[in-house]
Amino acid sequence: MKRLPPVEFPRHTSGFDPTAQPVIASPQLPQLAPGTLGLPFIRRAFSTRFTWQVEPVFTNLFDLDTTGRADIRQAAVFIPLVERPDGVHVMFTRRAAHLYNHAGQICFPGGRIEDTDPDFVQAALRETWEEVGVEPRFIELIGTQPSFLTSTRYTMKPVIGALRPGYTLVPDRSEVEEIFEVPIATLLNPQLHRLHEIRPTEGLPRHFFSVSWGNYFIWGATAALIRNMYHYLAAAEVSGLIDLHTP
Repeated sequence: MKRLPPVEFPRHTSGFDPTAQPVIASPQLPQLAPGTLGLPFIRRAFSTRFTWQVEPVFTNLFDLDTTGRADIRQAAVFIPLVERPDGVHVMFTRRAAHLYNHAGQICFPGGRIEDTDPDFVQAALRETWEEVGVEPRFIELIGTQPSFLTSTRYTMKPVIGALRPGYTLVPDRSEVEEIFEVPIATLLNPQLHRLHEIRPTEGLPRHFFSVSWGNYFIWGATAALIRNMYHYLAAAEVSGLIDLHTP
């Protein structure tokens, strides 16, 4: 696990428009095979050991050792996979417009890990139940990804799982404006990933990824987790350890 680097994190004001930030060139990466995007492959990928690398743009923000850092808060998010007739979809929420932090932004269900949570997995499940109404009994846990340090000084641990049939969505309107799904084939298509550069008047440029689906602009930490999941499944695909053709 890497030590936390001495970096200064951007704190975006309400006037910051991520869609207006310039797009810069990024490496051209191969698309994933259709079979890689199915739940059988994803399940096997998260139960198999192989070598892979996190997104290079954010190497210094993934899987950090935050021991003793009182200014960094621990959080967990759940990445819900939903099997539909046309393939796997990923569920997102759009935060309520009246919230002080990240109003209107698109994110995964999740939040701060509380003292009453046994671990980050249970925190992600609790937050999912509270925010969108999906009870833990309707969730099949699949795996986890490296934590990501956000600009608001949360170290966010992703938990990946599939939703079992029978759940009911009950959004918490105090936090959630909308619940929607995006096909995983869109989210994990690297040709649709854009790398933006923030050019402040002082200091070094900063970067973030984005991906769009209709009118939804997914960016920031959420897009970074999507990008990292692409890298993970791409490495699983080329590892030769998982048979794409086995159901």
